[in-house]
Amino acid sequence: MAAALETHGLVKRFGGIVPTKDVTFRLEQGARHALIGPNGAGKTTFVNLLTGVLAPSSGRVVMEGEDITRLKPEARVRRGLVRTFQINQLFGDLTPLETLALAVGERRRLGREWRRRVGADDAVSTEIMQVAERFDLLDVLERRTDTLPYGKQRLLEIAAAFACAPKVLLLDEPAAGVPEAERRGILNAIAALPDDVSVLLIEHDMDLVFSFARRISVLVDGALLVEGEPSAIAADPRVRAVYLGENRDG
Repeated sequence: MAAALETHGLVKRFGGIVPTKDVTFRLEQGARHALIGPNGAGKTTFVNLLTGVLAPSSGRVVMEGEDITRLKPEARVRRGLVRTFQINQLFGDLTPLETLALAVGERRRLGREWRRRVGADDAVSTEIMQVAERFDLLDVLERRTDTLPYGKQRLLEIAAAFACAPKVLLLDEPAAGVPEAERRGILNAIAALPDDVSVLLIEHDMDLVFSFARRISVLVDGALLVEGEPSAIAADPRVRAVYLGENRDG
């Protein structure tokens, strides 16, 4: 079976700076995979290469056996490669209802009709409500997004990504900035994602990483240091030296 997503010899250069160094990586179908690494490891650059925000200097990105290296980000989303961001990209003046309607409408290619179809189209309305229920957003659907607790905003961003019907979902630090009391909702939402969605989690919260991931890759100085099951990663002295036990962002 073809991998959900993979890279082959991926390199990114910015002049003399090389934040991604010959990375060969495989995300299996249905994966629950985490990517970790210390500040400056190159995680954000790597995700930007996966999603088409950056073009690689060399190497390939392959999704389900098809080379997508030169596809634009929006074309990758249409193929089912969807991401969230470290800092949410939500429209603060929209409600969660409108945000989910926009995501569903974009996927269904409704164009400017997305607002009108909410409530007028049973299929669209049903899908929005199903997504809102899955991510515990029913009680805030009509509130402006910028008035929501930050944990709810993070849930909304994941919900909007899920509404794009991803085959591969890249979650870039979904718990970043979320108060401790609200983090459980993030963890529960991620744990409840369907098995047919392959998930790559980029995260600094080790409790979240080790409760979620079945496999972990460690990126250091732009290169993969080691990959394996959580128990092996936790016991690896190289990992402990460069990452685990450090309290750093990046």
